[in-house]
Amino acid sequence: MAVTDGAVDVNQSGSPSANTTLRSPSPDTTTQRPSTGRDPGRGLPRAAGMFQARAARFLAVAAPSLIFLGVRLVGLLTLAWLTEVNGDRLLTRLSVWDGQWMLAIAGGGYNGVPLGLVDAFGHRNPTTPLAFFPGYPAAVSVFRFVTSTSLEIAGLAVSLLASLVLAHGLARLGELVPGGSRRAGLLLVALVAAAPMGVVWSMTYSEGLFCACAVWALVGVLRRHWLLAGGATALAGTVRPTAAALLLAVGAALLVAAVRRQDSWRPWLGGLLAPLGMLGYLGYVASRTGSWTGWFDLQRRGWNSKFDGGAATLEFTRDTLAIGRSVLEVVTVGVLAGGLVLLAVCCRRCWSSGLPWPLVVYAAGVLVMDLGSNGLMNSKARLLLPAFTLLVPVALGLARRRPSTALAVVVAAALASAWFGGYALTGWSYAI
Repeated sequence: MAVTDGAVDVNQSGSPSANTTLRSPSPDTTTQRPSTGRDPGRGLPRAAGMFQARAARFLAVAAPSLIFLGVRLVGLLTLAWLTEVNGDRLLTRLSVWDGQWMLAIAGGGYNGVPLGLVDAFGHRNPTTPLAFFPGYPAAVSVFRFVTSTSLEIAGLAVSLLASLVLAHGLARLGELVPGGSRRAGLLLVALVAAAPMGVVWSMTYSEGLFCACAVWALVGVLRRHWLLAGGATALAGTVRPTAAALLLAVGAALLVAAVRRQDSWRPWLGGLLAPLGMLGYLGYVASRTGSWTGWFDLQRRGWNSKFDGGAATLEFTRDTLAIGRSVLEVVTVGVLAGGLVLLAVCCRRCWSSGLPWPLVVYAAGVLVMDLGSNGLMNSKARLLLPAFTLLVPVALGLARRRPSTALAVVVAAALASAWFGGYALTGWSYAI
């Protein structure tokens, strides 16, 4: 039969005919909306998964910074406690001694340093401030100008930022050395942050900025990025005289690459860049003092700092072990001895396991400059901080141990560093 007012013609068997015709539904007919393909039940798990992935990526990128900051936070909390016990202010302790010189130069230039700042013998002349290299004060001055903060805050901020750059360079260095890994790099970050005088990383001192330049110069050497190596070495040469050790290591690597005709013109340009910072500043001091040895003369007259082949260090070690006048001096002798032991380990790994020789040359140069010079013996543990490559074999060894063992070593080092740095700034009455 046929349904005249329906949508479908039906034959006698009850089946729709081949010429089926659909008609628009009537207004009162309820229709179902087409599916959008989205399942509300899956939205939250998917968003949570995306958040976890982004958090994991962030932690992977920020891990060196977080580790360095975590170790230093332990040190700062310990220092805050010790300053309160000794009736002092934390901010004051973080900008004492050489830090005062750095901030004064940042605030008024070499000619605007207050007359109250004097050398180790209580003397002062117009050229005395030239004993301090300009890189760190210049960075503080720029940061202060841009942010309109106080000198102290600007100095601490520059030290903090430099430490973060240092941390990421150390992590990269730990990955690049033979046998290295991500874990070894992060352990190297923790060990350097927990160095015996690691409190200096958080002070208005120039070690953090120098080491940040130095580590990226060495990364440039290992990756054969010669312009990075030369440029970072040049910057380091404006920050500290320790750049002489870096210039020796990087310069030798650049020379080897140039002689072997590797990487075209890049080693030659890197070699031209590398000495500019240090030679430029020494030349400036020479013009101000009227002597080619002007900077060295200032160091000798003002701080009795000169190269004596290690005679003063040997005498200091003998007297300290015989008399034991203070904890700081005894620990300093132990740190210097530990540096020599680690240098021997580095030399052995260079011979047997392929530890890159520029890292060993750099560490040896820092040790020779530290142990072989006269001056303030109390500062020798601090002056050894730039020899951070000595800790590379330690990080590689810990990376092969169980995580609990590595964590225990890092925690112990962080606690020891926190106490020793706090004691040096609060319980010790002399410059470090």
